[in-house]
Amino acid sequence: MVLTFRAMSNGNVAPARSWWVLCGWLLLGWTASAADRAVTGPVVTWMIDHHVGFLEGVAKPYALGGLIGGLFFAGYMLTQFPGGYLGDRYGHRTVIGISLLWAGIATVVSGLITGLFAFVALRVITGLGEGAYYSNDRTLISAETPPRRLGLAMGIVITGLALGITIATLLSPPMIGLGAQLLGSADAWRMPFLLLGIVTITIGIGVVLYFRRQQRGLPYRRATLTMLGYAAIGLVAVMSVYLLGTRLGLSDLAVAGLELLLALVLVLVVFRRKAGELRPVLRNRSLILIYLANFSILWHLWFFSFWSVSIVAGAAHSSFAHAALIAAFNAGAGILGFPAGGWLSDYGIRRGWGRRTMMATFMLLQGILTIIFAIHISSGQPSMLFMGVLLFVASLFFNALQPIGHALTADLAPPEHRGAAFGMENLIGEMGAVLSPAVGGVLRDANGGWTQAVLLDAGLILAAFVLLCFVRERRDSAVTSPA
Repeated sequence: MVLTFRAMSNGNVAPARSWWVLCGWLLLGWTASAADRAVTGPVVTWMIDHHVGFLEGVAKPYALGGLIGGLFFAGYMLTQFPGGYLGDRYGHRTVIGISLLWAGIATVVSGLITGLFAFVALRVITGLGEGAYYSNDRTLISAETPPRRLGLAMGIVITGLALGITIATLLSPPMIGLGAQLLGSADAWRMPFLLLGIVTITIGIGVVLYFRRQQRGLPYRRATLTMLGYAAIGLVAVMSVYLLGTRLGLSDLAVAGLELLLALVLVLVVFRRKAGELRPVLRNRSLILIYLANFSILWHLWFFSFWSVSIVAGAAHSSFAHAALIAAFNAGAGILGFPAGGWLSDYGIRRGWGRRTMMATFMLLQGILTIIFAIHISSGQPSMLFMGVLLFVASLFFNALQPIGHALTADLAPPEHRGAAFGMENLIGEMGAVLSPAVGGVLRDANGGWTQAVLLDAGLILAAFVLLCFVRERRDSAVTSPA
């Protein structure tokens, strides 16, 4: 039986064909945007190894490469809360369409420019556009999915994140090879950005047309102008911090720390200006604990997504292409982990287990497995096969816990404020994404290996486990409908 639903937040929306068709389009959007952001890590690794582009001759290339990745997430995090807030105001479909087209265009331009400053600015601009996707995607799913399928829908859609990271990791070597043939070895790095950007634009157009069949008259112009206003402020803030840091001779880690302070200022401003209007999502203790746990989740996600190729290659002294293949086990596990976690979340809550307990358990297992991985790569003779298996198994638990957490946030947040709740959750979480590539790169330069960076990652995951133990789940949100 085909289930159809009417959007709760946009008004006058024609019934969708089914919730799973919506999920299919949103999955494609996740795949494209995740590939756009994840491709930077393998490309930077290739540039370091081949001494080309703006990383040629840099004294601490891993620290600079990590900073480039972190600055993308500085832009990404600054539109998390505004993006969700604007989705509550202009419609979540509207903001999702704008986000995809914005990200695609900015990714193409990233492959056309020359110079470190321009490249960093384009990566920040890309992040500013992509940052609005998460909170609106999560909220739209919450509004249009039957409650007993909420976790499954969350997991199916965010599988696109794993698909995108896997595509970026696996296809970077052949895309760079194609670039070498068509553009020359010095400019081969441009090809992944050009190809993936075009794909994102194509998917963005498809999503906009699909939404148009559901609801005409979406306020794209007004929402775009408002987003441009937020993005302009964010771009000036991020790049000003970057320029100030480089002019003062600050380390790349110090610059990343300043970007984190920028995000903290934004959080304080939101609490000050919106405390009354958004009290249900800004003063809820359990939601705040989930927001804080998301810092560790996104630290781990983008530490491994950005540096996994380099970690494997450095530990096993393998080629770029071989390391990319093994590192893809980390991202590829999400193709199974995300939907499995979502299904388990729905099944568990029908059985009365609760989402919190399951999420915390998976977090603990992930932390333990990450410690084992750190010990193995420090052994001096790590096995490529064992690294691949360990990355895959650990990533299964890690990816499974994410849709569980998203469904838990949806349970705890009032429907009219879910966009703001998901935005705040990812704003705080993306602070981890800003720091993890930069901190990981600095530790790699300082120690000549990745063991310390991986152990730090494991410690943060275990800290998140402790936070989740104090979350109080709403038992009245349990779904008792039959599967």
